[in-house]
Amino acid sequence: MGITQRIDSVAGRAELRDALDQRLVQWLLNAGFLPVVVPNTLSGTSQPSDSTLEDWLQAMQPGALLLSGGNDIGEYPARDATERYLLDWAEKKQIPVLGICRGLQMMAVWAGVDLIKKEGHVRSRHQLVVFDQKSEWPDDVNSYHNWGLAFCPADFEIAAHAEDGSIEAIKHITLPWEGWMWHPEREEQFRLQDIKRLKRLFSGQ
Repeated sequence: MGITQRIDSVAGRAELRDALDQRLVQWLLNAGFLPVVVPNTLSGTSQPSDSTLEDWLQAMQPGALLLSGGNDIGEYPARDATERYLLDWAEKKQIPVLGICRGLQMMAVWAGVDLIKKEGHVRSRHQLVVFDQKSEWPDDVNSYHNWGLAFCPADFEIAAHAEDGSIEAIKHITLPWEGWMWHPEREEQFRLQDIKRLKRLFSGQ
């Protein structure tokens, strides 16, 4: 599966580095998936060239995509452009996608939704109010985001929200896509509900 990376600016070295939390890799391995990281600027420019990213996708043939957390949308154009292209590609190929935190936000922005500033959603926990009663969700989730969705994107439905009404999970109506605002990899112990949901999503069940 392909997994996107955050971009970190390294002070003193004039470097931009792609980075991924090792806990996220371990979470995916525990769920039985082998992650392959997607570079943020395959063409060496701020906008990845269609041909270079398409060549990478053709060579790697990921069976699913995970849009990881980190970075605000608009902070690094190269990452935004990469993830937009990946969502276009996944829509065309109809392959599974999970968006975590920023990844959910990118799904929404890609679908035409504005983001709004959120207070009290950094280093906190929220109870989930679940609309999707057909499958198991965690009772409470961690929270590390400053931005939320103004409304649910077209062709998606809200699966769960927090006590204050903030959207915490969305599902695409026809595609095997989900977005979660929480970070499953940041739990002290990986939770069975999150791993089950990932397996179900990526297996197409």
